[in-house]
Amino acid sequence: MAQNNNNNNNNMSREEAGKKGGEKVKEKYGQEHFEEIGKKGGKNSGSQSSDSEK
Repeated sequence: MAQNNNNNNNNMSREEAGKKGGEKVKEKYGQEHFEEIGKKGGKNSGSQSSDSEK
């Protein structure tokens, strides 16, 4: 689990903030949203390598 480096002023770590934000997105849009953006990212990541070989 992420360690809270708050120095007594209620700040959260970047890891905690990212997890909290991801949970909110999942709550709002659902698991399918993450699956869809993951597929888009995978599709786009392979296309750039072929362009650089030209």
